[in-house]
Amino acid sequence: MLSRSRNLARLAIWSIVTLLSFHLFVWAQPPQPSSQQDQDQTANQDQDQNLPTFKSQVNVVNLFFNVKDKHGALIPNLAKTDFQVLEDGKQQTIKYFSTESDEPLTLGILIDSSASQTRVLDMEKEVGADFLREVLRPKDLAFVISFDVEVDLLQDYTNEARQLRTALSKAKINAGTPCTGIPGVGGGPLPGSCSPKGTLLYDAVYLASYDKLAKEVGRKAMILLTDGEDQGSRERIQDAVEAAQKSDSIVYVLLIADRGFYGFGGYSGDHEMKKMTAETGGRVIEVGNKREKLQEAFDEIAKELRTQYNIGYTPTNSKLDGSFRKVEIHTVDKNLKVQARSGYYAIRRDTEAGD
Repeated sequence: MLSRSRNLARLAIWSIVTLLSFHLFVWAQPPQPSSQQDQDQTANQDQDQNLPTFKSQVNVVNLFFNVKDKHGALIPNLAKTDFQVLEDGKQQTIKYFSTESDEPLTLGILIDSSASQTRVLDMEKEVGADFLREVLRPKDLAFVISFDVEVDLLQDYTNEARQLRTALSKAKINAGTPCTGIPGVGGGPLPGSCSPKGTLLYDAVYLASYDKLAKEVGRKAMILLTDGEDQGSRERIQDAVEAAQKSDSIVYVLLIADRGFYGFGGYSGDHEMKKMTAETGGRVIEVGNKREKLQEAFDEIAKELRTQYNIGYTPTNSKLDGSFRKVEIHTVDKNLKVQARSGYYAIRRDTEAGD
């Protein structure tokens, strides 16, 4: 009996020692994930610790532009080393460079529906709709605005060519209320008896820039179909240009005019339109009242928008003080011409839209 009791005691002691040893072994091991998902999360956490972090607010200036030869032909396939960028006369380091042919495009069509466009408006609507159908790709967006005595958004952003055509068809000639006053010599109103309000061109560009394009990113452009004459806008030409520049939008003007409407006096809107397009990196294309020229003009714009270069740099002047910075892009080949905007406003991107 005594021998048997001793054996039982030894067995009990051995069991206790074994149990304690097991617990000590488990306690000494590192904690293991309870599932494959936990293992992945642990691995990701370890990996995140080794990843570099970047500041969310980085002041990068992006420039979209074309390069042409002395005959006006587009020059593709240039390299980063073919360009030099100056800001306020100081050379900048190009950090990003690409040829942009497929990046999504945001496009605004602004169509003049004032009295001076009576004989050419239908042509503009037809050819403009065809252009949008051909140029827009799946990720592109476009909107339509008409301007006369008012500025009207006929179609908000869409990729549907049919909706854009319908919107253009809604543009109607609106000359407003005729100017009346005290009869003067010949039965007409006396000079200064009223201020006619007929073509809010500058207001249209201003509103399209701030209310629509400033909120978008990437490649942006406006195409104006107009004779370039403004009458009655609250905004000045300088305000319209500044708004377009702050929205990073290229402005093209298809100068369409029914010369018979102006008689012997002619029109002078082309001068202001050349100023606007030169400052924003676009250009004026004289169309007159010829359908063929209008089609050719749209074709030229389509090619330019699909044959752009994009340069990005972090300016040496990092102050976001709202000042205008003059930018120049030069090519190594001095025979080539760069078509780009003249500069930008140093404003924080999260505060400028709606200022």
